[in-house]
Amino acid sequence: MAEPCAHTHPGMIGKECRMAEPVVLIGEAIRPLSSMPRRPADAVPVLRLFHHHVYEYSRGVRALFLMTISRRELALVIGKLEAQGIHHFVQDVSPVKVNLFFGRPAFVAVARAFVTRPLNALTAEEDFMLGTLLGYDREQQCRRFLARSGRSMPEELPLAAE
Repeated sequence: MAEPCAHTHPGMIGKECRMAEPVVLIGEAIRPLSSMPRRPADAVPVLRLFHHHVYEYSRGVRALFLMTISRRELALVIGKLEAQGIHHFVQDVSPVKVNLFFGRPAFVAVARAFVTRPLNALTAEEDFMLGTLLGYDREQQCRRFLARSGRSMPEELPLAAE
């Protein structure tokens, strides 16, 4: 009796498998893994996070996103953004890293207008605006603004979560 197919594709249970390499089932078609597009192994977590951001964007959870990624990962992500018509811009960080901003057109345009230098060189006001546009906790952004601008709070208050 033939060995069951280790690839577990339909119709092969109990039959001899003649596939010499692993396969993947796409819809009704069986494709050898070697014919699938290759991605750098380290890009998979970035793509998972990127797809989560696109999901949040499509549901209206947030309107602007920032990802710091490698230039190699950028090539994978830009094509997906363009295919879905999502506005974006890229800020160089280093020879191997970039900041990718993407989201609703007005939010991207505002971020592009004042993110003209490294993020750590933004003024306290620009940092506050960017954090707010990115959907970060508003109270934390207020506290960060006060600390970066050298202003103090009238009294030390605990965070809302405390």
